[in-house]
Amino acid sequence: MREFDPSGLGRTTDEREFKVEAPRAIAYAAATNDTNERHTAGELAPPVFAIVPVWDVMTTAAGFVTPSEAFEQVVHSEQDMRFFRPIAPGDVLRSKATPVYLAVRGIGTTVAVRTETVDATGAPVNEQFATLFFRGPFDGGSGGEPAPEHKLTAATKAGPPAAEVTYRFDDDQTFRYAEASGDPVRIHLDDAVAQAVGLPGIIIHGLCTMAFCGRAVTETVAGGDPTRLARLAVKFSRPILPGQEITVRIYAAGDKAYGFEALNADGQVVVKDGLVELTT
Repeated sequence: MREFDPSGLGRTTDEREFKVEAPRAIAYAAATNDTNERHTAGELAPPVFAIVPVWDVMTTAAGFVTPSEAFEQVVHSEQDMRFFRPIAPGDVLRSKATPVYLAVRGIGTTVAVRTETVDATGAPVNEQFATLFFRGPFDGGSGGEPAPEHKLTAATKAGPPAAEVTYRFDDDQTFRYAEASGDPVRIHLDDAVAQAVGLPGIIIHGLCTMAFCGRAVTETVAGGDPTRLARLAVKFSRPILPGQEITVRIYAAGDKAYGFEALNADGQVVVKDGLVELTT
């Protein structure tokens, strides 16, 4: 039965160990068109690389409340990353995940998963909230608390952007990203599968789009220094396709905080409610 199970809320996975190798971090940078020298040289992993060590525990935790057949209809809805320090090659990381929110509605179901990553000493490296949306009607109960808010308000957007950057996604972007990230979801790799769930065809991975937004804020308001990112959060509002462009508009939102959104070439918002918080 296509039924979500709220009894799995609050259940935490076993820890999974992940050793960060320089070639994997460099490959992730290349797959997201990241040109920051600290990333391309393998000194640091790009900020959104943080999803790679938690991917298995995140999907396992989502499975505590989600029927297996629903994963064919999943899209990434939101991602919120809080960075306590950058990830670097040589790190041995331990991650675990917990489903914290489930909302079953007529048009689809929302699941939020919290992940925690620590280093070999037990010191925190990052905390993330992944919010997933499962398209189509399902049965089951609801419960828990949604991920933290990161809304881009009208007041923040009232002034001119602090920065604006345009990037183009490559025609083979999804295939390169899938290999580097370990994300095999078929709506990013198979036109027929994507169209079967109502999409126009292969779409760019949400986390790849997030990495492009992270690059935009790093290159502009963070002065090119990725270690200044303390939080990066996005909400995905519209699919973006290979070969298309996005323009990231960044707005001042207070002390060391910026809101942002990304628009396609038609002016449609593809990423909304973006938030970046910087260290000094």
